[in-house]
Amino acid sequence: MKRISWILFFLLCFAINANAQKHTVDTCHCDTCMTVKIGRMIMAGFKGTTPSEEIKNAIEKYHVGGVILFDKDVSAGMGERNIRSPQQLRELTDQLRALSAEPLLIAIDQEGGLVNRLKPDYGFPRTVTAAYQGRTGSLDSASFWAAATAATLAECGINVNFVPCVDVNINRDNPIIARYGRSFSSDPDSVYLFAKRWVDEHHKRNIITSLKHFPGHGSSRDDSHNGLVDITGTWRNEELIPYNRFMDDGYNDIVMVGHLINSNIDPAYPASLSAKTIQKLLRERIGFQGVVATDDMNMGAIADHYSLRKALALAINAGVNMIIVGNNARVYEDDLAVRCHDMISSMVSSGEIPVERIDDSYRRLESLMRNFGIEGYKCRQTKPMTA
Repeated sequence: MKRISWILFFLLCFAINANAQKHTVDTCHCDTCMTVKIGRMIMAGFKGTTPSEEIKNAIEKYHVGGVILFDKDVSAGMGERNIRSPQQLRELTDQLRALSAEPLLIAIDQEGGLVNRLKPDYGFPRTVTAAYQGRTGSLDSASFWAAATAATLAECGINVNFVPCVDVNINRDNPIIARYGRSFSSDPDSVYLFAKRWVDEHHKRNIITSLKHFPGHGSSRDDSHNGLVDITGTWRNEELIPYNRFMDDGYNDIVMVGHLINSNIDPAYPASLSAKTIQKLLRERIGFQGVVATDDMNMGAIADHYSLRKALALAINAGVNMIIVGNNARVYEDDLAVRCHDMISSMVSSGEIPVERIDDSYRRLESLMRNFGIEGYKCRQTKPMTA
């Protein structure tokens, strides 16, 4: 009898342990875990050279998983935003991290040249454009500038840089790519080779990168900051070559999808809101398995044509994992990040966004952070719960 009791005891312990092993944040839909998962998907901007009350609330209560920093504030007539000096920036990133119970992604667009948040006027090193690097014909030049940029970011506590721009310089009159020297070359293979040096140098310093702007902004005639951009008649298949080559190399960081309409791919929606672009082209055809991010959802291309709720639903259902709301457009909204969280939560509860989309995004984001040695959130629930 005692022997049977011990056997039953060990079987019970095994069952409990097995159940505990199955209970992960990936599969948990308790209120706490869902708040964390949805928060992890949001990367928000805010005003202030120290953390504002709004971003404190978003991080501490809503578990917003990322912030994006700017030096200039558009809504304030290009006045001060988040960055004044190297010391101030390091203090800001330390303060932001201290607010979060989970690892925090702190991002910036530091391409160099004209797209440059860390300017010499604030005490940061000089930078050059991608076009300048491409014209030198020297990959070592790209490595030098990339290493200098990545080292500066690491010293300032930034762990995500939305570079490299892998747009191919097809339209020399392009108002947002060619005009600002953001493309390395009109040759897609050269774009890949120079961009690869930027990824490699950032990875050496444990900084996450992002290829942009999928499926290609280099042929466009318009700027998606100002409105929807139709690339149907200008886009070429060769604009996918850098992405294909990066995927062949096993690239698994972030791909930023642009607010670009190509009716040959999807006649209904821009790429950032398009399942045909994200799921069919980027995931299935090209084979990208990492994190898909939107370009800034406050840009005119989206804000002038869709309600925020509708845009969030379309993007997430299309396969986006990271929603960027830089909150640095014509009008500043104090509670934007929290409103995004509330809207997504409401749509998950109603079934408008399947919970599987949130789970998938969480898994991809956690995998990304593990690749860079960043530990994720640990649920403290003792048993699985359902929504």
